[in-house]
Amino acid sequence: MTATTTNPLRQLEALGQSIWLDYLRRNLVTSGELRRLVEEDGLAGLTSNPSIFEKAIAGSTDYTAALEALERGQDQGPVGLFERLAIEDIQMAADAVRPVYDATHGRDGFVSMEVSPYLALETENTVAEARRLWAAIDRPNTMIKVPATAQGVPAIEQLIGDGVNVNITLLFGLERYELVAQAYLAGLRRLAANGGDLSKVASVASFFVSRVDTAVDALLEERIKSTPDVAERGRLESLLGNVGIANAKLAYLRYKVLFSGPLWEPLALRGARTQRLLWASTSVKNPKYRDVRYVEELIGRDTIDTVPPATLDAFRDHGKPRPSLDENVEAAQQTIQELESVGVSLREVTDQLVADGVRLFSDAFDKLLVAVERQREHVLGRCIDRQTHSLPPELTEAVTATLAEWRTQGKLRRLWARDASLWTNTDEASWLGWLGIVDDQLADADRFGRIAEEVRAAGFTHALLLGMGGSSLAPEVLAHTLASRTAGYPELHVLDSTDPAQIARVANSVDLARTLVIVSSKSGSTLEPNILKDYFYEAVTQIVGADQVGSHFIAITDPGSQLQKVAERDGFRHVFFGMPSIGGRYSALSDFGMIPAAIAGVNVPRFLDSTDLMVHSCHSSVPAEENPAAVLGAILGTSANHGGDKVTIVASPGIADLGAWLEQLLAESTGKNGKGLIPVDREPLGPPEVYGADRLFAYLRLDPSPDAAQDAAIEALEHAGHPVVRIAIAEPYDLGQEFFHWELATAVAGAIIGINPFDQPDVEASKEVTRTLAAEYEANGALPLETPIFEETGIALFTDERNATALTGAVSGDRSLVGYLRAHLNRLGAGDYFGALAYLDRNQAHEIELQTMRRAVRDARHVATVVGFGPRFLHSTGQAYKGGPNRGVFLQITSEPLVDLPVPGKRYTFGVVELAQARGDFQVLAERGRRALRVHLSDPDVGLPLLRAAIAEALQ
Repeated sequence: MTATTTNPLRQLEALGQSIWLDYLRRNLVTSGELRRLVEEDGLAGLTSNPSIFEKAIAGSTDYTAALEALERGQDQGPVGLFERLAIEDIQMAADAVRPVYDATHGRDGFVSMEVSPYLALETENTVAEARRLWAAIDRPNTMIKVPATAQGVPAIEQLIGDGVNVNITLLFGLERYELVAQAYLAGLRRLAANGGDLSKVASVASFFVSRVDTAVDALLEERIKSTPDVAERGRLESLLGNVGIANAKLAYLRYKVLFSGPLWEPLALRGARTQRLLWASTSVKNPKYRDVRYVEELIGRDTIDTVPPATLDAFRDHGKPRPSLDENVEAAQQTIQELESVGVSLREVTDQLVADGVRLFSDAFDKLLVAVERQREHVLGRCIDRQTHSLPPELTEAVTATLAEWRTQGKLRRLWARDASLWTNTDEASWLGWLGIVDDQLADADRFGRIAEEVRAAGFTHALLLGMGGSSLAPEVLAHTLASRTAGYPELHVLDSTDPAQIARVANSVDLARTLVIVSSKSGSTLEPNILKDYFYEAVTQIVGADQVGSHFIAITDPGSQLQKVAERDGFRHVFFGMPSIGGRYSALSDFGMIPAAIAGVNVPRFLDSTDLMVHSCHSSVPAEENPAAVLGAILGTSANHGGDKVTIVASPGIADLGAWLEQLLAESTGKNGKGLIPVDREPLGPPEVYGADRLFAYLRLDPSPDAAQDAAIEALEHAGHPVVRIAIAEPYDLGQEFFHWELATAVAGAIIGINPFDQPDVEASKEVTRTLAAEYEANGALPLETPIFEETGIALFTDERNATALTGAVSGDRSLVGYLRAHLNRLGAGDYFGALAYLDRNQAHEIELQTMRRAVRDARHVATVVGFGPRFLHSTGQAYKGGPNRGVFLQITSEPLVDLPVPGKRYTFGVVELAQARGDFQVLAERGRRALRVHLSDPDVGLPLLRAAIAEALQ
């Protein structure tokens, strides 16, 4: 079998289906990417809409030069400028796919442009607009898109009668499809009566699929929640996710009737072409469904499937073509009948979808005109986070070479196409769902407002998120930067610790009777959120009663997880789903980040709209040298390979919490196989001379409220020759841009470093030791005994045999706390870093003590320093500390709990779990050959100042 025929996209041709791309921007054509898609994937056409153009114009610099040229010629309003730009794009794209049009004798090779959405309810104006655009584009292989509104149907007949190619859009229901097809036939008869050439006119009927399921599923799920009848619930559940496909299959059945028999044959004899069904809205919105489901289930002869880039890439990677449209047609009919029998009117749903579609397209056109106006005023930089960098000459040369390699070898295209060979050629392709998550979320953005209003109406004053790592860090960023600005919504708290003092403090800071608890776990099997759920479920039950407790909980998890089963058993208010193809640390823009944000009052659609600008700026069609994520990733990866593996994060105070999210993304993604980046967050800035040659500084500056001291320190670092990347953020609502920007940059850096940026092989090791220790406590009522290498009142030192031998031999007879600390800190050399890993309550007093310690070490030894609170960091930077470069010198700090809390249903307590986690963490550090020492304090409030003073003395 040839390489061509093994491509699932090319196999669609043999099954009689054409694949079109629901995407168009100028660089897609000028970069040669469109030509490649045609040649390699058999792409046979393109569609566009105002939303696509808006993102392309606002989210890139593709159009800057063209706009400047147009403005120099004559100042025009945004509508006129848009039309000039869009028509040029349509013409270039049409010319690029003209060979397809010629080879198929006008059957394929089309590009579509939409009439103004403002005219959707005006027949004559729609006709006039379509005629004008048809003449202006002046390409036989273009189509003018007309909506299937009641006013659009007669416009279709008139335009076909005039010989204008028409793409009918916003088709959802069978009744409206019948009217559209009849309008096409009537238009052909009119054209024939006027002596026109029927073989020169073409039309497609764009029948929307996934939007039908989204709307119907929402109605069904409400019914499922409210019905106590098990049998009725089963009937409703059987319909979930099946109506859109069934509806489309019945449309195809009707198509075959309409375009056959005595009414059609005379037109066919005169060269008329059938009005092919084009499946639109075929990206999957529900993470419970297979990501290529709507493509796989709607393959049939004489049809077209138009897909966004992410779905195109996904189907190329793992699509399974088969002639599916003719399968189970009777079952499809039964599905529609069953839907009606349970009281859901598909006609009402599809009528509403048409109305909503007109509104959404008009809204998109409004945004488009705003984007053009902003471009016209030369303020694109205020919309997109601006990135600049200052690098030493040798690093500049290496980064330039790396970017040239990425451009010439098409590596960005391969990344967006989910090509695992870009990394280690293992399972990377299975973890790239985040590339398309913003489009998926925007397609159903109204639901975020619905859940926010539901929670507010229920009277909740607090929301408490229980999660770890990727499930907690993005919500924490948004809670501290955006949610805190929103009055009237629940105050969002994040709990990601097993420290009993921290749990008690958080529990006492909320009114549990009016608190919504969000249990967030991708796998559903993570220890911390599970035992925290048990604790708070019991606490809330005692306040509101067993019959009401479920309404105080929601879950966010992957489909089919144990947490989903628990949530359904316990009657949680909602279960929201992540996508199995998105790993935890890449899940900020999925429901793991967006649902808590919405509940806390963040305007999620606005947030995602801003984020989408960055997505388009980083698309595969943007050359590597101009692609902000590619440039940042090249700097990160190349710097790591040249010894600059400590990424020091400096963020303006208003967005300071972003650093913790970046820590996890960089450390857990790149720190493995002895390679990777060590992120350094919250380290106080110092003068240039205290930093070694292993630093790369990333300055995320919030332009409305910068910190003057940070500005001065960064400028001094640049003047001293340290490598600096600057990212200017216009407002906090643009933080989503940085989520995507850094996610893609990290994937690029991972490829350059030569690792899989989507696994975390060393995280599970410490979890396994923790489980073993917890099980031993359950069995014996105690953890295994340890023997300290040193002990004095209130402080004991522990380590493994190898580290004990090294330290004992280096203390030079000074077997005191200061002596052991001096010996341990003397192990730091050039290129190393110091890590203080504290299994303590993450409170302000402890934070100040640890920051003072790290600064003393940094200033004395000129090494990078990191601070982590456990077990929080185990799900974040812990991967890099164990699996990354063996350059860390670690001081783990544990203590006896001053207060302890029970874990419901267990013999062990939260204090025991925390200590087991610390010991498991230390054991794996030792097994990986790390230089580590553990300090155990009887009382952290007394012991931390003593430890800080001892470190200061040891550094002298």
